[in-house]
Amino acid sequence: MGAQLRVYKRRIRSVTATKKITKAMEMIAASRIVKAQRQVAASTPYASELTRAVTAVATGSNTQHPLTTEAEQPARAAVLLITSDRGLAGGYSSNAIKAAEQLTERLKGEGKEVDTYIVGRKGVSYYAFRERKVEESWTGFTDSPTYADAKAVAAPLIETVQKDTAEGGVDELHIVFTEFVSMMTQTPIEDRLLPLSLDAKDGEDEKSTTELLPLFDFEPSAEDVLDALLPRYVESRIYNALLQAAASEHAARRRAMKSATDNAEELIKSLSRLANQARQAEITQEISEIVGGASALADATAGSD
Repeated sequence: MGAQLRVYKRRIRSVTATKKITKAMEMIAASRIVKAQRQVAASTPYASELTRAVTAVATGSNTQHPLTTEAEQPARAAVLLITSDRGLAGGYSSNAIKAAEQLTERLKGEGKEVDTYIVGRKGVSYYAFRERKVEESWTGFTDSPTYADAKAVAAPLIETVQKDTAEGGVDELHIVFTEFVSMMTQTPIEDRLLPLSLDAKDGEDEKSTTELLPLFDFEPSAEDVLDALLPRYVESRIYNALLQAAASEHAARRRAMKSATDNAEELIKSLSRLANQARQAEITQEISEIVGGASALADATAGSD
C-alpha cells in the first residue's frame, strides 16, 4: 500500500507541474490576443480601402493589366498557406492545412498546376514529411508578424504572377489563412488575391465602387497606376491575413491551454481521491495488524496463566 501511495503522490506532483505550465501559457496567449486584435482592427480598413481603390482604377479604365485580367485558359495557380510556427494550439494549423488541401484538389480538378508557398513551421513540416514540393517558405514570425514580413512573402508571389506561365509564372494567386471571428471562433478561409475580382464583395455593391471613379485622375496612365498600386494591394492583403492568423493562433492556443489546465485539475482531483483511499486502506491495515497483535498477545498471556 505504501508503494502505491508514493506512486499517486508522484503523479500528482507531475500533473501539478504541468498545470502550472499550461496555465502560464494560457495567460500569455490571452495577453497577446489583445495586441493582435488591435493590429487586425488597424490594418483591415486600409486593406479594404486599397482594394476598393484598385478595383475602381481597374473598373474605370480599359487597360488590360496582367494582374487584373483573367487568363482565358488559366493553367497554373499559386497557393499561399499560413500556419503557425509553434504547436499547442489545438487544431489551428491542421484546419488551415485541410482547407489548403481542399483548395489544391479543386484547382487540380479544374486542370491547373498548383505551386505551394507556406508560412509557418507546421505547414512546412507537414509537406516535408509527405515529400511534397514547396516553392518557398517562411518561418519565425507567425505569432507577431510585421509589414516587413508581409513584403518579404509578397515579393516572390508578385514576381511569379507577372511572369508568363511558359517561364514558370502563374495565372492565379490564392491565399489560405484563419480568419479571427471572435475569441471562440476562428475560421479557415481561402481567398483569391489575383487576378483581382471586379465583382462587388464585402457588403459593397457595384454602385459604391463606381462612385469612386470621379475621385481619381490617372497620371501618367491607368496602367502605371495599377503597376504601383497592385503590389501594395498584395502586400496589404497578405499583412492583414498574417495578423488575422496570428490573432487566431493566440485564441486557439489560449483555448487549448485552458482545456489542458481544466483537464489537469480534474486529474489531480481524481488522483487525490485515489491517494486518500490508498492512505485510508493503509491506516486500516495497520490498525488491524495492531489489534490482531494485541489480541494474540492477550491470548498468549491468558494461556500462560
